[in-house]
Amino acid sequence: MNGLGLLSALWLTPLIGALVVVVLPSGARRAARPLALATSLVVLGVAIALAVGFDPGGATHQFVESRPWIPAFGATYSLGLDGIALVLVLLTAALMPLLLLAGWHDVPASDSPTNAHAREAGAADRGPHSRRAQTYPALMLATQGLALVAFTSLDVLLFYVAFEAMLIPLYFLIGGFGGSDRAAAAVRFLIYNLLGGLVMLVAVIGLYVLTAHAGIGPDDGSIGAGTFDYRLITAAVADGRLEIPPGAAMLMFAAFTLAFAIKAPLWPFHTWLPGAAVAATPASAVLMMAVVDKVGTFAMLRYSLPLFPDAAATAAPVLITLAVISIVYGGVMAIAQTDLLRLIAYASISHFGFIVLGIFARTEQSTAGSALYMVNHGVATAALFLVAGFLVRRHRIREIDYYGGVQQVAPVLAGTFLIAGLATLSLPGLAPFVSEFLVFVGTFGPYPVAAVLATSTFVLAAIYILWTYQRVMGGPVAPGLAGTPDLGARELVVVIPLVVALIVLGLYPQPALDVIEPAVAHTVALVGGAR
Repeated sequence: MNGLGLLSALWLTPLIGALVVVVLPSGARRAARPLALATSLVVLGVAIALAVGFDPGGATHQFVESRPWIPAFGATYSLGLDGIALVLVLLTAALMPLLLLAGWHDVPASDSPTNAHAREAGAADRGPHSRRAQTYPALMLATQGLALVAFTSLDVLLFYVAFEAMLIPLYFLIGGFGGSDRAAAAVRFLIYNLLGGLVMLVAVIGLYVLTAHAGIGPDDGSIGAGTFDYRLITAAVADGRLEIPPGAAMLMFAAFTLAFAIKAPLWPFHTWLPGAAVAATPASAVLMMAVVDKVGTFAMLRYSLPLFPDAAATAAPVLITLAVISIVYGGVMAIAQTDLLRLIAYASISHFGFIVLGIFARTEQSTAGSALYMVNHGVATAALFLVAGFLVRRHRIREIDYYGGVQQVAPVLAGTFLIAGLATLSLPGLAPFVSEFLVFVGTFGPYPVAAVLATSTFVLAAIYILWTYQRVMGGPVAPGLAGTPDLGARELVVVIPLVVALIVLGLYPQPALDVIEPAVAHTVALVGGAR
């Protein structure tokens, strides 16, 4: 399919909406947040149209759009959707309206001397209709648009551009609108991710040179006509037309996977995440952990394995070891935290370890579990972090010891926190359980020791979730908490769809698996994994 279609509309809509929002004149700034919300709903509508038109039994990549981009270098504007990308597109599109609503008041709405952000902002930046108030939702939309390009790209260079470009709006979201440590957290986030991206760029160029030498290109296939087209490269690797020397393949695999492991994040490349998650606003922190970080794990499936299958097989024991360390380390560190939001960030690191574990076990069950876990983790983390953020916003204090007895004064808030927490510890009947079970079952065959060690997360997660609930929500009401308001109407509109999704995906995950499994089978076949 040539020309612009639904996939182009999918990512162009939030980027155009971001541009319109940010250039609104001063007299129309009160429309910035409603306009951003309306834009996100249009994106959700396009994503639903893609889901309705997607045929799980059809071609691997559907809704394909392909146009020349940089013909001299064999780069194309190529987009396509497989089952794994589709569920992540739906996650990204469905979360954005909720995040915009959750962050409706993240930008200072008054010049109150009790508002730390208002004190720091200049006079021109204060007030509900300031330039900051329209920049914030615009940056959220821009991040969403670039993430959607990354999920749907079928050109390695196009993916790389989106992979790096999404750092820019997210950097400003953390550094411009976060808490007291936002500047240091934003710089650390940027340095880590830029470093990984620059290493990956060397491998992207090397891959192009190898395709040019092998005569693999979009036109006549002559020597020197290289390509960045993902489909052409993977087909050439699979049928032996592109033979990458083992040493070069291992170096390029390491470069790609390093960039993705930093983004994911995987231990020991995780250290930027807790600081960034705590420094950012809750809505932008969820955007980072539930969407942007998924680009890293998605890219491991899309690029690391099919492009370098032999290197992936060789390196799998190392990456599985790192994944198990992430699982255990994240759980132990979560138990040790005294900061409520930092605890959830470390729990997220543990869950990302599960996703990576399933990917590099390279069985159909483990890979399907990892793909589904990307969605389930996004929903569970969004619910838990946003509810915790609503509580912290009421008191401006993140320390767990400050709280107590919240369930007596705000029972709905406490109840939704409990449901999201139980989902985080993978209680049967809630969404993460299914995906975690698939990862365990699929990993146990080829890597039984890793699977057994990973089961320690059941105990660790039970400790950090239930103990946190007991300290924050249970017991007598702590001093200063007697007047804590329960969730309001806007907050309920944010939380209820997430809770419903956790229950529905937990009780009936088969529709999602029906979409995911054909793409998983195709990927596992490319890398020579086991059924």
